[in-house]
Amino acid sequence: MTIEEFSHEYYMKEAIKEARKAEALTEVPIGAIVVINGKIISRAHNLRESKQSAVAHAEILAIEQACQLVGSWRLENATLYVTLEPCAMCSGAIILSRVRRVVYGAADPKGGCAGTFMNLLQDERFNHQSEVISGVLGAECGQLLSDFFRKLREKRKIAKKQSLQ
Repeated sequence: MTIEEFSHEYYMKEAIKEARKAEALTEVPIGAIVVINGKIISRAHNLRESKQSAVAHAEILAIEQACQLVGSWRLENATLYVTLEPCAMCSGAIILSRVRRVVYGAADPKGGCAGTFMNLLQDERFNHQSEVISGVLGAECGQLLSDFFRKLREKRKIAKKQSLQ
């Protein structure tokens, strides 16, 4: 394992910590962090249900915090680590904030816009492209999501049974 691969795993573990915070709130467990010069400058997790906001994705919240901290909308030297491949909205925010690199864990075949469903982050028609590194701790990130949705389905099944009694 190279130093860079070790670093990616270290930072992804930090993003997973954020995802677990979301899970504790019964939010879809997705976490994100922004790193500049080896330092984590922002952390966030999904808050879509808590805030009842379609835009309260982990990536958007982490980017917003990072921009406030650096005092600029440009994050040209930043790496965003996120446990699930970014969607179209988050990919747009990544492009617009000029994030240099995106490292994600689990692929999203139904909505991932960093190479799986489509690749907005490296589309040369945009004025900015981000380097993409995929699959870092992908199995662990994917399992976190699978477990969450399995538990959610089980809860719904129990609730349905109880309502029929």
